Amino acid sequence: MKAFAVGLLFLIAVMILSGIGILLYPFIIVMALLFRILIPLFFVIFSIWFLGKFIIFVWEKLFAKK
Repeated sequence: MKAFAVGLLFLIAVMILSGIGILLYPFIIVMALLFRILIPLFFVIFSIWFLGKFIIFVWEKLFAKK
C-alpha cells in the first residue's frame, strides 16, 4: 500500500509540473523573442560605452600633465 501511495504521489507531482510547463510555454516563447531583441541591443550599448571608456583612457594617458 505504501508503494502505491508513493507512485500515485509521484504521478500527481509529474502531472502538476507538466501542467505548469504547458501553461508557461507561451511565456517562454515571448521571453525568447524578447531576449533575441534585447541581448544584441544591450551588447551594442555596452560596446559603445566600452569604446568611450577606452578613448577617454587613451586620451588621458597621451595628454596627461607630468
